Amino acid sequence: MGGSRSDASVLKLPSGLHAAKNQVLGRRRPKGIAVVSREISIRVPRTSQGGGGRGPTAGWPGDGGGGGRGGDDNTPSYGERLRRYRLGLMLALSSVVMLFVSFTTAYVVRKAGAIWDPASNDYVSNWVPLTLPIKILVVNTFVLLLSSFVLEFARQRAAEDVALAPIVGMPGIRVSASRALPWVWTTIVLGFGFLAGQGYAWRQLRLTNTTFATTISSSFFYMLTGVHAVHLIGGILALLYAGVTTWLHRPPETRRIVIDVTAWYWHFMGLLWIYIFALLYFAR
Repeated sequence: MGGSRSDASVLKLPSGLHAAKNQVLGRRRPKGIAVVSREISIRVPRTSQGGGGRGPTAGWPGDGGGGGRGGDDNTPSYGERLRRYRLGLMLALSSVVMLFVSFTTAYVVRKAGAIWDPASNDYVSNWVPLTLPIKILVVNTFVLLLSSFVLEFARQRAAEDVALAPIVGMPGIRVSASRALPWVWTTIVLGFGFLAGQGYAWRQLRLTNTTFATTISSSFFYMLTGVHAVHLIGGILALLYAGVTTWLHRPPETRRIVIDVTAWYWHFMGLLWIYIFALLYFAR
């Protein structure tokens, strides 16, 4: 493998075989038979990886140990980490689905329930329908759907940031290392706008419903919208972390994983809010 002659082990033929060799050389050499030279050099190959160390992993950044960043062989690759976080997100969302299914069941059963009225000698319903601030809730729905649309742009830009990471900083090439961050910050602003709109809707609901504080329907409204808002705040915190990853000197793969998983979570929160809004409107 490119070593000097001193690195080879040399085998010499015994002197008694020289005559046989001369006879073989004097005859006509059959086709396909090689002539044995006087000295046969057997070189012992060296196992070396060159002066540059281990080469780049094939399929960077999607394949290979450590994402091609010289990590440990036992470190999950970038693609493997992304798949694991997506799987964890699916498991977490399944628990959220079961939580709101239980809320819906309790809401429907309580709405259809009745109590015994001695005056009428019959079961009567004590469910008091709410007058919802429809305009405000529609605006909040539009804001949340817009934020989901913007975050999808951030998710796509984050994937492109990872693909362009190897050429960022090369002479003569000008590529932004964080093209996804403006979309992330826009989503955060829209998320806070949705939460502020929800707070304003709660205030309007109290003003338009005189029995708001004592009715069961108002309690369900608070529970459904409040639990959804808490889950949305969790998504905002994840986006805040993704927004400061550049200042924390995190690699673009980490930022892409956070944005990708949070984007799917955010889309789910948007669909969940549409479901809650429809439930509160049609099952008043």
